[in-house]
Amino acid sequence: MNRLIPLLLLGLLPSVALAQSSLVIVDTGHTPQHPGATGASGRKEYLYNLDLSAAVAASLVKSGDRVARIAADGKEIELPQRATRTPGADFFISIHHDSMQQAWIDAGKRRDYAGYSIFVSKKNPHYEQSLKCAEAIGERLLKAGEKPSLYHATPIPGENRPILDRRLGIHQYDDLIVLKTAPTPAVLVEAGVIANPDEEQRLARPETIVHLADAIAGGVVACQVNAP
Repeated sequence: MNRLIPLLLLGLLPSVALAQSSLVIVDTGHTPQHPGATGASGRKEYLYNLDLSAAVAASLVKSGDRVARIAADGKEIELPQRATRTPGADFFISIHHDSMQQAWIDAGKRRDYAGYSIFVSKKNPHYEQSLKCAEAIGERLLKAGEKPSLYHATPIPGENRPILDRRLGIHQYDDLIVLKTAPTPAVLVEAGVIANPDEEQRLARPETIVHLADAIAGGVVACQVNAP
């Protein structure tokens, strides 16, 4: 018999389940003073980010991770500090909601754009792991019935973000400050397009928030389990 088995049964060796959990930074995009995009109803992006980031944090804790929340207290915080103020963190995820080009809104195309987008930066020191985590999050969002928006790849000023994975909705955005300054693997998720009135209503529903949060957190947990 393997000599480790009796020791495990006696509790003299730690089991895999007792391994130290990951410390995940959950960043609420923007602040009340700089609230980001404006939804079709006039509600500000920060409020949507606050609701979803709280649900993502809760889902991660339920899965056994430790969480440090950033910008959830309404205080101002500089972008380079968001990913660097928590020593010992293992992963950084920033939660946002999307707008669209003003020209498209003016042209009556609000309902033409919907879905999530995921961003990584090649300037992040852990780019390969960041991409793996983005893929894990995208897989779970797809499994949950969400669809990616691909309009950020449109070759016009303000967009033109290269697509790394069309099926999963993953884009390269090298100069996103919170991603390139993070000392850990880092991903930014745009959960949906609040400039679209139909999507905005859906994203505000409590059941949708929990649905999205569980998918995002599930991807974070999966990529941390498989981290080298």
